[in-house]
Amino acid sequence: MGVLQRIALCYFFASLAVRYLKQRGTLILSIIILFGYWLVMYLFGDPADPYSLEGNASLKFDRLIIPEANMYHGFGIPFDPEGLLSTLPGIVNVTAGYFAGKFIQKSGNNLSTVFKLMISGLAFLVAAQIWNIWFPINKPIWTSSYVLHSTALCLLILSILLYFIEVSAYRKWAYFFEAFGKNPLFIFIMSAVVVKTWALIRFNDTNLRSWIYDTFFLSWLQGENASLAYALSFMLLMWLLAWWMDKKRIYIKI
Repeated sequence: MGVLQRIALCYFFASLAVRYLKQRGTLILSIIILFGYWLVMYLFGDPADPYSLEGNASLKFDRLIIPEANMYHGFGIPFDPEGLLSTLPGIVNVTAGYFAGKFIQKSGNNLSTVFKLMISGLAFLVAAQIWNIWFPINKPIWTSSYVLHSTALCLLILSILLYFIEVSAYRKWAYFFEAFGKNPLFIFIMSAVVVKTWALIRFNDTNLRSWIYDTFFLSWLQGENASLAYALSFMLLMWLLAWWMDKKRIYIKI
């Protein structure tokens, strides 16, 4: 489907749960989703390796609905890492964020809140590693253990940000991220538009994207280092666009 489509579906169903099931019901539903998804993946995946790329139940389900031509091919076979079935546990990431937000609103921006968020993050991290023994942490099929793992990291990062920005009032450094946050959807879309446009511009038997990578990065770096430098440079290019839009007070929202 795509990242934005998955976000939309997760927020849609999470908002319905919060609206009609309230907090207790939403918590119970989240637990049912995580364990239910584990059960579905185990029962309907290939018996020899139910969590493999070729044999997972998420791929089988998506093939019933989504044409293979419309699936992502970056893994070597038609497989959608933002598929329909694997969107189900993604709903829990949203509900986890909801509970974290409600807790902060209730407890306030103080050291006690920071400490409790950090302890919760560490607890989720341990739980994810234990669950990983039976249901591996895997982002492409969005396993339930991955939900716990990603939630844990978010809670830990959130606690650190809360401490520095709100409790310690040390905020100047955060503007770098604010520039992105003021036009997030536009910058996200532009990042894809720029890359695809570079790929369409061809000269000397290559395209502009490959030429930039080969000339400015692969010429003095190798392998993963070249790829990392390219990614960071492209991110900074998008930040310059976000910074310019902020200075001009241009904010694009939906």
